[in-house]
Amino acid sequence: MFKKGTINTPSQTGMRPVRHRTSAYIRNSFLFVALGLFATAAALAVVDPNNGTTELPLIHAARQTLALPEPFPLPIGDFDTPFISETQIRPGDTLSALLQRLRIQEPRLQQFLAHDKNARAIYKLQPGRTLQAALDKDGRLVWLRYNHTPGTNENGHFVSKWLEVKPDGKGQFAAAERSEAADTQIRVAEGVISSSLFGATDAADIPDAITLQMTDILGSKIDFMQDIRRGDRFRIIYESYSHDGMEVGAGRILALEFINRDHPYEAVWFDPKDSSGAYYDFSGHSLKGAFLRTALKFTRISSTFGMRMHPLHRTWTGHQGVDYAAPKGTPIHSTSDGVVEFMGQKNGYGNVIIIKHGKHYSTLYAHQSRFASGLKQGETVEQGQLIGYVGATGWATGPHLHYEFRVDNRPIDPLSVNLPIAHTLEGPELKTFEHSVASYREHIHLLAELQSQQHVASR
Repeated sequence: MFKKGTINTPSQTGMRPVRHRTSAYIRNSFLFVALGLFATAAALAVVDPNNGTTELPLIHAARQTLALPEPFPLPIGDFDTPFISETQIRPGDTLSALLQRLRIQEPRLQQFLAHDKNARAIYKLQPGRTLQAALDKDGRLVWLRYNHTPGTNENGHFVSKWLEVKPDGKGQFAAAERSEAADTQIRVAEGVISSSLFGATDAADIPDAITLQMTDILGSKIDFMQDIRRGDRFRIIYESYSHDGMEVGAGRILALEFINRDHPYEAVWFDPKDSSGAYYDFSGHSLKGAFLRTALKFTRISSTFGMRMHPLHRTWTGHQGVDYAAPKGTPIHSTSDGVVEFMGQKNGYGNVIIIKHGKHYSTLYAHQSRFASGLKQGETVEQGQLIGYVGATGWATGPHLHYEFRVDNRPIDPLSVNLPIAHTLEGPELKTFEHSVASYREHIHLLAELQSQQHVASR
């Protein structure tokens, strides 16, 4: 019945060898315990020191059935909830291709979209924007949304706008424009110029609209066409708008630092209650200079101020302005607030506009292909306002802007002159400004410290 085994204890203990007998039944019981089904206590056999081996009776045996744990419940899907898919518009995409990527199988849908006047927005397919579709468990369309032209409403609040198409329950569809207030987030970014400004902002995931704002804000301090260098750095805080977790637009730059040739330029938005907002440096000096450095956003200088060989007359003569080569139709902007003193044709200047800026200053914009619609002589213009478009009228070998900056009607090199600065905050207004922009200043300085630490750590 029992299988015998021997266990010898060390002789120095003074104990005799002990024989230990184990029941196969007990081994099986322990196996059951290991399987989680039973717990068993079994009989033991010991040696009687007087008579040798003696089997003692079973002292205690117990058996208990343990319940298995309840299985973890599997989630049961809510099949009434539609499945939502999304695709981004790519260059060259057609509506048919987009509907196919969204796996929409509605034979009448595309015909409806082509003919219904309320659905026309969907044919203005702009790369980067998105289409979303919701399908039920049988693959039928619940709704189709085209997220298009985000912007501001009549109250000036940023909204997300989309075209929504739904089945009308009668075998056809209905289309309607929808809008909803967007959520505002504050984003922080930084970058380093390696090849170009747009290349650096793209690498930092900064929208182009914010990049253009950067050039406008610091346009009176930095010539972004010729001043920026490899290794220049920027740090920026700006508003971003989103809807349903998707970014739908960019707002305003709140604070900015641009280090150009080791010289820092700062900007922060200040919007006091009793006047319109504007950008200042952190000392309270207005960044809306009396004049911008250039009248074009991005271009190249084809001829500088001073003596040159005239490209048409082939004579050595003084060039009283700066020429900016640009494609025909490139927008031209006034470099300062002023009044249109002259607007029309003028000898070799072709189509030209002269703007008077106060008592001593004026600017001239020549060779324009056409003037801005509605602009008239004697009209007041603001800094950055559209006044015309690049052309090649007058004495010009190709499309470009000839720009002159005059002081008391005497031409001055606009690339070297110290341009006048506008407003500086003082007194109680300066204290309010410092309190309002303190957090932006701290964030910009924190970014600078982190960037410096990363630079040291990478060495």
